[in-house]
Amino acid sequence: MATAAQGPLSLLWGWLWSERFWLPENVSWADLEGPADGYGYPHGRHILSVFPLAAGIFFVRLLFERFIAKPCALHIGIEDSGPYQAQPNAILEKVFISITKYPEKKRLEGLSKQLDWNVRKIQCWFRHRRNQDKPPTLTKFCESMWRFTFYLCIFCYGIRFLWSSPWFWDIQQCWHNYPFQPLSSGLYYYYIMELAFYWSLMFSQFTDIKRKDFLIMFVHHLVTIGLISFSYINNMVRVGTLIMCLHDVSDFLLEAAKLANYAKYQRLCDTLFVIFSAVFMVTRLGIYPFWILNTTLFESWEIIGPYASWWLLNGLLLTLQVLHVIWSYLIARIALKALIRGKVSKDDRSDVESSSEEEDVTTCTKSPCDSSSSNGANRVNGHMGGSYWAEE
Repeated sequence: MATAAQGPLSLLWGWLWSERFWLPENVSWADLEGPADGYGYPHGRHILSVFPLAAGIFFVRLLFERFIAKPCALHIGIEDSGPYQAQPNAILEKVFISITKYPEKKRLEGLSKQLDWNVRKIQCWFRHRRNQDKPPTLTKFCESMWRFTFYLCIFCYGIRFLWSSPWFWDIQQCWHNYPFQPLSSGLYYYYIMELAFYWSLMFSQFTDIKRKDFLIMFVHHLVTIGLISFSYINNMVRVGTLIMCLHDVSDFLLEAAKLANYAKYQRLCDTLFVIFSAVFMVTRLGIYPFWILNTTLFESWEIIGPYASWWLLNGLLLTLQVLHVIWSYLIARIALKALIRGKVSKDDRSDVESSSEEEDVTTCTKSPCDSSSSNGANRVNGHMGGSYWAEE
């Protein structure tokens, strides 16, 4: 029985680590076991060290948010409280939980007669009740500050490392003498740290604030982890470092814009968002396709030729480019609204609802839903910044 069970597993294991899949023609795993400078050559077993490191990164994140990010948020005036609590009402609560969170006009009119409230007040109750379950700004600020800190640090490390690397100045060096390219200690730490961070994001995404683009970000993390892992195993780490650094340069700018937004520094927020938008468009729609994809698709074909994992890796890179186009479209929409309205508009994937031109919500000191205060109230509109488009 044991031998029979081991047969399929051995076949599966042999298929997963087939030299014909991972390596160019006439190259075997044994060829990459020889001596080399630094950390030798990359091996699949190195990937296993990522998981305890990812757990460590997540633990560091918890400490960072508790003892660094939260005090910073409180210092600049972000309150440690959630949104306005809806007025307790058993009838509306039953409708909200059992029937719908977004009542239609007929149901609103029926509730208005039943409660002797006007429709506007009931609409406001449902809005506050929906927002009541949303996380406070403090939580969002702490999450963004963690990502900003990591992206900035890893980008600085990456650009410092690449500055002295020959393939940064001549990208064809990524393929010369491939796959016999030694793995230096600096390259190893850069790669493993990036991969561990994205694994930590993969798991924390289920506990972090849920956003409308959850599925897209889930796919993004899968593609990113797949790209880093595959490129490491088949030793395409040189071009991998260029891709990682290219993405990190806009990621920390995005998180900086979100931090300014949560802190209500509107001018700084708008300025950072404009810078982020420009950098994103240049790197993701310019440098990435015409520099990175050009070398992985065409220059590598000429120098080393295609093989099985070459096709898979380029397929993932092209998938990433599709995501770049989708994000660029959404960012362009926000930028266009900013030009029309004078400042950056609400994020298309905002986690907290804000009122729009069609549904202004009046405010007063005693009851934000009290329609009697509407004449002299300040109106909240869709021009107010929500959280910006994230991130990868």
